Amino acid sequence: MKRFTRRGLGLLAPLLLAGPARSQTPPITVFAGAGLRDALQAQEQTWRAAGGAPLRFVFAASSALARQLEQGAEAELFLAADEEWMAYAERNATIAPGTRRLALTNQLVLILPATTPDAIAVSLQPGSATDLAGLLDRNGRWATGDPVHVPIGRYAEAALRSLGQWDALASRLAPGATVRESLVLVERGEAAFGIVYRSDALVSRGVRVAASFPEGTHHPVRFLFALTPRGVRDPRAVALLDHLVAPASAPVWERFGFTPIGAAP
Repeated sequence: MKRFTRRGLGLLAPLLLAGPARSQTPPITVFAGAGLRDALQAQEQTWRAAGGAPLRFVFAASSALARQLEQGAEAELFLAADEEWMAYAERNATIAPGTRRLALTNQLVLILPATTPDAIAVSLQPGSATDLAGLLDRNGRWATGDPVHVPIGRYAEAALRSLGQWDALASRLAPGATVRESLVLVERGEAAFGIVYRSDALVSRGVRVAASFPEGTHHPVRFLFALTPRGVRDPRAVALLDHLVAPASAPVWERFGFTPIGAAP
């Protein structure tokens, strides 16, 4: 009898161990632009405190995430840093029709390393804009996202072209795969200046905002959220999208430098 009991317990033990793992709630996978990292991690705390399901974040450039979805990557939500890559996902049927939300806006800013003397002042007003190439030494570089693939890079190129400075600066660019890579280059002093979202500058002690680009120099900086076809079938994901654009979530977005909208475009 003892022998049977031990054997029975031995066979039962793996099942007991496996049981809870199978009953665990799978996380909701959220593909999100890298600039949303800190704010989303704060939103996760309020979501979970309200009884929401576990979340799994994948942060990268919106372009990379849109292409991963196109190639079959599984996620329930796609949070893009510009309209172009959300439209790309829509054309490829990797977001569910009718679920797009124009969720947030942001500002484009020029940052300097925090150690840069305060005496260095920068103006970005058309007609009196600082010659940004003059901030670079002979071998100096500046940083923003790759304009070919990364939304912040496209915003930056448009703004600099508007100010007549892109041609002088294009060859000196250290292009980042995400806005956060560009932020780090400026923090470390490896780039003389950078162009990022205000929300990125606010979470760094290693940079200071030198100036904001006037709105007329570039397209509005907009973040759009949507459910994927997989997500629209998951009530938890639908609830999460509603949570992220609800008025109650606005103070968290604002604390991290975003302006909430929460409207359908």
